Amino acid sequence: MRDALSTWHLGRVIYAYRSHPFHGRQLPQELMANWLELTQAQLSRIEKGPAPEQLSKLIRWSETLGIPGELLWFKLPSVEQAAAPPSDTTPSDAMALAKWLAADGTGPLPPSRADELQRIGQALEDARRYFDGPAVEFFRTQLSRCKADDGSLGPAEALPLTLAVIGAIRRHAKDVQPAVQRQLLAVGADGAEFAGWLYRDLHDPLTATFFYDRAMEWAQGAASLPMQGYVLLKKSQMAYETRDTGTLLTLAQAAKDGPWNLPLCVRAEVVQQEALGLAMFGEPIREVTHNLETAQQLLDDAQGVDDGALVSYFNTTTLLVRSACCYTEAGKPQIAAELFTEALATGSLSRRDAGFFAARKAKALALSGEPDEAAKIAAESVTVARETRSERTMNVVIDVVRTLDSWNHRPQVRQLREMLSP
Repeated sequence: MRDALSTWHLGRVIYAYRSHPFHGRQLPQELMANWLELTQAQLSRIEKGPAPEQLSKLIRWSETLGIPGELLWFKLPSVEQAAAPPSDTTPSDAMALAKWLAADGTGPLPPSRADELQRIGQALEDARRYFDGPAVEFFRTQLSRCKADDGSLGPAEALPLTLAVIGAIRRHAKDVQPAVQRQLLAVGADGAEFAGWLYRDLHDPLTATFFYDRAMEWAQGAASLPMQGYVLLKKSQMAYETRDTGTLLTLAQAAKDGPWNLPLCVRAEVVQQEALGLAMFGEPIREVTHNLETAQQLLDDAQGVDDGALVSYFNTTTLLVRSACCYTEAGKPQIAAELFTEALATGSLSRRDAGFFAARKAKALALSGEPDEAAKIAAESVTVARETRSERTMNVVIDVVRTLDSWNHRPQVRQLREMLSP
């Protein structure tokens, strides 16, 4: 049960509950569905599909099953604020915000963050006094640390401070001196974009969209055209996770053609994203390859060039794994697997990202007719996903398992399935 709860997927929790040896035999879906006021077909989709997201349903189902609140990733309501989004809270200082976030299921407040949160608390007490240039730079530094933590430890470590910074900026941007306001909104846009990414990794697209929209709003307030284009790119990438091909390609092309002067690295990422959309639409492979070659040329041109304040983490290794995704979508899984192997061998990806793209490599191998190696690599990704709480990676692994259905008799495939079963 604890393993199922650690995935933050209530469908898997329900399956673990009805399959638990305590009952003597597996409880039928029809019986469980009746308890939860669902049909058998609805319960089947919940168990096998994406993680349920609606908080009211998560609360009702977990209460029906009698799951202790301390084991859940969300807070059972004792007061109305439990159902309010973090951005709508109005705590008196940042420490209160951080405590609220921890109570609401974002995760325990990391002890190492106490000093930083105290500084944010001071800024909240007197915005005009403390929200100056150094304070803005301080917030920017904290967001950089959160981004580093995310790559190695996952969103649970990065979210509390990230949301505290965003909350501070949201409440007091209007109170600061005009000379500082745009700088503050620019940092806020960066933080909101990052929060959107964290919620994507937690497979919470609704909250991710909320923060991407806030990032766009603040980028407009800061007159930051490049950040506006960057947010469109990130929304395009999120559309890939929901297989919304039309939105993916439309937003990628809007990011490419907009009135902003994007840094070369970001332009390379945008062109690569357009290639992904073309591949998903079934366009000729030469068009996909042309875009990927253009992206590589843009990266080469970017070497040693500082062309803006917008920081991009897109590099040659990132292009390799994204190109591999393009070739998977274009029906060339063997090429994709080779590119994934090359990228993972560099050792430059964070632990969470290495686990995620290893899972994508497993999917390419499964499509290439190599079930044993696919299952082995997917099993390794499960371990990383659980350590970093990356629901996004777990969803790719589940996709791998579905692709391996016709090889269920093979030991490696059975072992992978057992890892995912309670």
